[in-house]
Amino acid sequence: MAARQKNLGVVFAIVAILGTTIIGGNTKTQTMPSQRIVSLVPALTEILFSIGAGHQVIAVSSFDDYPKEVLSLPRVGALLDPDTERILSLRPDLVVIYGSQDELKDQLHRAGIKTFNYFHTNLADIRRVFLQLGSLTGHKAEAIAQASALESKLTSIRARVSGLPRPRTLLLIGHEPRSLRNMDASGGLGFLHDLLDVAGGANIFADVKQEAVRVSTEMLLSRNPEVVIDLHYQTTGSTTKPITEQTIWKRLPSIPAVSTGRIYKLYEDYLVVPGPRMGEAAEILGRALHPKAF
Repeated sequence: MAARQKNLGVVFAIVAILGTTIIGGNTKTQTMPSQRIVSLVPALTEILFSIGAGHQVIAVSSFDDYPKEVLSLPRVGALLDPDTERILSLRPDLVVIYGSQDELKDQLHRAGIKTFNYFHTNLADIRRVFLQLGSLTGHKAEAIAQASALESKLTSIRARVSGLPRPRTLLLIGHEPRSLRNMDASGGLGFLHDLLDVAGGANIFADVKQEAVRVSTEMLLSRNPEVVIDLHYQTTGSTTKPITEQTIWKRLPSIPAVSTGRIYKLYEDYLVVPGPRMGEAAEILGRALHPKAF
C-alpha cells in the first residue's frame, strides 16, 4: 500500500492539478536569464536540462530522478510539502512551482523571488512551456529545437498508426496491487489522453471531461475495452515488450481485452511525466496498441 501511495503521489502531482492554461510567472518583467533555479515540477526539471539549462538548476523536488545529474542536487519537498525555509536559504532567482501552490508563491513573491507557475494541461501546450523556460533561462534557441524535435517524434508516431483501427482502450494510471480495486484511469482531458490518441488508441473515457476517472467493475463491463494498458511508474519492467498480465482480470472474462489477452503492464516513470520524453512514451503506447506498425 505504501508503494502504491508513493506511485499515485507522483502521478496525481501531475494529473490532479486542475487548469486549462500554462502561465509563466513574471515572464514579462524578466530581463536577465535566471542562474539559480529551484524546480518543484519533475517534468519541467527535465525540460530545463533538455534545453541546456541544467547547470542553472540548484535544487529539485523530492520526486526528481531524471536526468541522473539531479540525483546529487538538494531536495526541497514537492507539491504537497515544499520546504520553504530550505528554498529561501538557497537564494534562488527563479522557482518553478505548480500553479496550485498559492501559499508558496505568495511567500516567494514577498521575498522578491520570481516564480514560474505551472498548470498542467494538454499535449498541445508543451511547446509554449519549452519556449517560456527557454526565454527565462537564456536558452531560447535550444528550447525551440527541443520542442520541434518532440513535435516531429509525435507526428511520426501518429503517421505510423494513421488509418489503422483504433481499439477501445482503458489507460490505467493506478490500482491496488494484484487487484482491481480503487482503479484510476485517464479521462478525456490531459496529456495522457492526448498521448493515447497519438498512439492510435480510442480512450473509453474520452467523453468524461476530466483528467482522472475512478473506475468501477460495472463501468468496465459497460465500456467494454478491447485493450487495457496498465501504467507502472518504476523502471523494473519492460518498456519495449509489453508484459501480458491475465491473473487479476480472470473474473471479467467477457471483456474483449481479457478474452484476447490484450492486457499490458508498461513500466517507466516517464510514462506519466509530461516532459521531453513524451515521444518515447507515445511510442511505447503505440507498440502495445499496434505492434505491426513498428
